[in-house]
Parts: sequence; structure tokens; C-alpha cells
Amino acid sequence: MSKCDHSVFYRQSTAGTILLVVYVDDIIITGSDYMGISSLKSFLHNRFHTKDLGQLRYFLGVEVNRSKKGIFLSQRKYIPDLLVDTRKLAAKPCSTPMVPNVHLMKDDSDPFDDPDKYRRLVGKLNYLTVTRPNIAFAVSVVSQFMSSPTIKHWEALAQILCYLKGAPGLGILYSNSDHTCVECFADADYTGSKIDRRSTTGYCVFVRGNLVSWRSKKQSVVSRSSAESEYRAIS
Repeated sequence: MSKCDHSVFYRQSTAGTILLVVYVDDIIITGSDYMGISSLKSFLHNRFHTKDLGQLRYFLGVEVNRSKKGIFLSQRKYIPDLLVDTRKLAAKPCSTPMVPNVHLMKDDSDPFDDPDKYRRLVGKLNYLTVTRPNIAFAVSVVSQFMSSPTIKHWEALAQILCYLKGAPGLGILYSNSDHTCVECFADADYTGSKIDRRSTTGYCVFVRGNLVSWRSKKQSVVSRSSAESEYRAIS
């Protein structure tokens, strides 16, 4: 079992690697030990009467497409459901997930009349960042007003939905390459939050040229200089 994620199990042998990912009653099995994978599937079927659905195409809202370029992950089918639930299917698409140079505040307008609806939508958008790192910053901003959202905060959520409508098929491509390095890029603004003057860190990690991890999060303390905020982002 993986020490980093208790839902991931692996076995390394001379024949190759086997990875098994479990989420409730859904399982993904992959790796380079094909004989071992076949034996594992037979074992699971005999013990638990599992059903082999074949090559992975759809898992927990994530669509998997294969081509000569590699494996493409997207949530193309997930986005229309969001637009229907929020009655934004007929909304006009926009080119950015946030209005430039607009800073959201705690009490910048009247309270939103359905805070639970706001929280549910923010949760769904957080899940969408699994394949859409381009909305990670915008979602992290609207997530800061879960306790008492206002009408202006809801309008910011609507902006993200309109952006998604304009490009529902975007996702992440994982391809095989000769690039063997592990690279990390980090950046931070300086006192970007007008509420508490804290900076926001953004980072992304690439393995063999493929994006595997990313995040946008407000720093835990107030930095006293732009250099300090950058060092905190790196750490």
C-alpha cells in the first residue's frame, strides 16, 4: 500500500509494476506486468465477483481518450451538467475565468440568498480542477467566501461557468517522451489579497514533461516583501 495515498496499492517485481487504485466500489488496475495484472484480475473476480469493464474510458467523471499523441484526460461530460444545474446553459461564453483587476471582498454586496447552492457549486468546481488547472486560481478565490457569500461572489462563480462553456473540451494530455526530468515551477504574488494582505502561491510539477500536480493557495502568513513571498512559494 502506498504511504502517500492509502487507496493506491502497488507491487514491484522483476516482471514489472502493478498499480491498483480503489475508490469505494470502483477499481483501476494498470502497470507493466501484464501477466501479473491478468492473475490479479482473476483473483479479484473469484473472491469478490468483480466485473472487468475492459480498457479504461470513464472514471469518476473523468473521460479517458487514447490516441497516437498519448492519453487525454478531460471532464467534458461533467461541464454541461454543471451548466444545466445552474441554468447557465444558454449563457454567453467568456474568454477568462475571472474579470481582470477585480478583487472580491467579504461584504462587497448584498448577501446571496442561497449559501448552500453557492457551497455546492464551489465543491463541484473544485473537483473540476482535477483536469482543469487553468481554473485553479479562480476557484481558490471563490472558495474563500463559503461561510457568507454575496451576490458579487455568485457573479464570480457565474464567470467561471461562462468560461467553461466557451472551452468545455479542454483537459490534460499525458504523452511518452524522452524527457526524463522532474521539474517544478512556482510563483507568488505580493499581498494579493485585499482582505488580509496575504500572498497567493501557485505551483505545478512536471514528470517526463507531463503535468502531474498543481495548486493555487493563499499563504498562511503575511510576507514582508515580494522576495519573501517568492521564497515561501518555493518552500
